[in-house]
Amino acid sequence: MTNIIDPIAEIDETRVADQDVVIGKSRIIFRRFMRNRTAVAGLFIFLALFLFSVFGGFLTPWDKETIDPLNIGMPPSPDHLLGTTQAGIDLMALIVDGTRTSILIGLIVGGLSVLISAVYGCTMAFFGGKVDATMLFILEALIMMPAILVVAVATSGSGGLKSLPSWLLLVVVLLFFSWMGTARLVRSLSMSLMQRDYVKAAKYMGVPSRRIVWRHLVPNIGSLLVLDFTRGITGAILAEVAFSFIGIGIKLPDVSLGVLIGQATGQVSSFPWMFWVPLIVMFFLTGSLAMMNDGLRDAFDPSSSSIGRAKRNGANAKTTKVTNK
Repeated sequence: MTNIIDPIAEIDETRVADQDVVIGKSRIIFRRFMRNRTAVAGLFIFLALFLFSVFGGFLTPWDKETIDPLNIGMPPSPDHLLGTTQAGIDLMALIVDGTRTSILIGLIVGGLSVLISAVYGCTMAFFGGKVDATMLFILEALIMMPAILVVAVATSGSGGLKSLPSWLLLVVVLLFFSWMGTARLVRSLSMSLMQRDYVKAAKYMGVPSRRIVWRHLVPNIGSLLVLDFTRGITGAILAEVAFSFIGIGIKLPDVSLGVLIGQATGQVSSFPWMFWVPLIVMFFLTGSLAMMNDGLRDAFDPSSSSIGRAKRNGANAKTTKVTNK
């Protein structure tokens, strides 16, 4: 009996040993992100808070409009897990509603600001010339506008804005001021992409301008947009808390984390749970987003070694035996 190595199997074995398996970029980024324990912990914390804001109302039989006259200003108890306010309203119900409002503001402002900045910046870089100069002038003029003054006027409820919810007015104002810095950065990156051969070839072939922007410019700055999305959510939540804290943000009957913190600031010694509970929730919310942002930054950076390296599994060589009798 003689054992002979099949030459075709030997060629296939050499290919597996010498060449790496092609893996999609998105899959590589996902693997690098999941290897970052801090980022994964931040993701789980954010998802837990998101689920709490959506389904947390089932944890308590009370709502934010029901008053318990027998438990006014009471600390946490079996009837009210997080205590009650001075008006006898269950703090758990207020935290659920406030967390939902803050997350909603962050997601809307973060998502739309990224979209606007991508379209505006890529349009400036693509057309250039007078179009770029005019759009850049408008951008610089908007940057110079005082944001806090516009927020105060818009949320004061004057004119025909009284019928709109205060949180929606704040979303519009924050969205108006949140996209400009990213648009300038997108413009500079897109201008460098315009010199690439594939973009020039698309222009020479008569590809429509809108298609070039969406198919060639925006995808190549995707890592920047993803990072700016998480930063935008954090910035919007912190801005909402800050504006509501000083009284020019969300107004009652709408509730947010900033409103709850601002109302309890002067009563920390008397009713500490009313101040510390929403503050801790805000800390976990913004902290989890910061952890996710750091993980995404390292995942998009191929030169980063902060998340370690993937283990490379060696291919097990197999030979085919041909038996001749």
